[in-house]
Amino acid sequence: MKALFLTRYGRLAPSSRQRCFLYLDALGAAGIDAEVSPFLGDGYVRRLYAGRAANITGLCRAYASRLLALLRARRYDLLWVEKEALPWLPAWIELALLRTVGAPTVIDCDDAVFHNYDQHGNRLVRRALRHKIDQVMAAADLVTVGNAYLGRRARAAGARTVSELPTVVDLRRYPEHGAAPAAEPFKLGWIGSPVTTAYLEQLRPALRELAAQISFRVILIGAAPGSLPGLPVEHVVWSPETEAAELARCDVGLMPLPDLPWERGKCGYKLIQYMASALPVVASPVGANREIVVPGETGFLAETDADWIASLSRLAQDPELRRRMGAAGRRRVTEHYSLEVAAPN
Repeated sequence: MKALFLTRYGRLAPSSRQRCFLYLDALGAAGIDAEVSPFLGDGYVRRLYAGRAANITGLCRAYASRLLALLRARRYDLLWVEKEALPWLPAWIELALLRTVGAPTVIDCDDAVFHNYDQHGNRLVRRALRHKIDQVMAAADLVTVGNAYLGRRARAAGARTVSELPTVVDLRRYPEHGAAPAAEPFKLGWIGSPVTTAYLEQLRPALRELAAQISFRVILIGAAPGSLPGLPVEHVVWSPETEAAELARCDVGLMPLPDLPWERGKCGYKLIQYMASALPVVASPVGANREIVVPGETGFLAETDADWIASLSRLAQDPELRRRMGAAGRRRVTEHYSLEVAAPN
């Protein structure tokens, strides 16, 4: 079988890396000849993370390349599309091109991308595109989604077949280790990108109060420079080669999120990375976080500042609890959120 994978980004972006590139070896071993054609390359992602505006010429080239890929897609037995083939263009254009391909189509959603349109600040965008993702999902032969929130939207849109496929990790990249003896200060870990750094501000009041009670340092992997000013922060540049080693330095993993529509569509990738690293986690009870975290077993769900303070204080004071929760989290990833489990599916 020959399959064409139309990803949104190249390997540098976590969504494309974990939803497509992660599976290429397993697909090859299963006899599937997979070709990947990103819409936006790593150069775009680097500009995005650096806070620089998109290059108009580069965007025009991206659309031209994607159109060419669709026109040549007839020679494939299956077409896999990350989110949508042609962002910000009307559904009828995309659907017409997909119909010309003739091959079965899979739409993969790991974000509430439909909210880019139906909750856009511009009324004209909302009017023109609010139903676009629904129409694309309804026309697909299969829709794969990263969590239940996205699955409910796909079914409501009329998708014929919907399958939940959580975002997973390759456990071989996260060597199993026991909890290291906690050396002062207590280390709170967060991994992400400059784009998602804003979520950390939700923790500022709790961390300020916690700083009056215990000594800690926040290790920020991949965050925007200057994040959480006034708090004890260590910035670490993200790279795929070092992320596992940096996480192994931490005592607990953090995932704050506001309870808003876009965030309810997130797939908890940070939590899965922390748990793969045998770290206990503290997370906001939003979206997939509720599905991933087993409260009291793999970590805690914290809704209020008081919840965050109590959870982190307890973990700081109880190394054995950290060890048990970290081990339980690792087992949960092994059983539910690992490449070894997801690839056959």
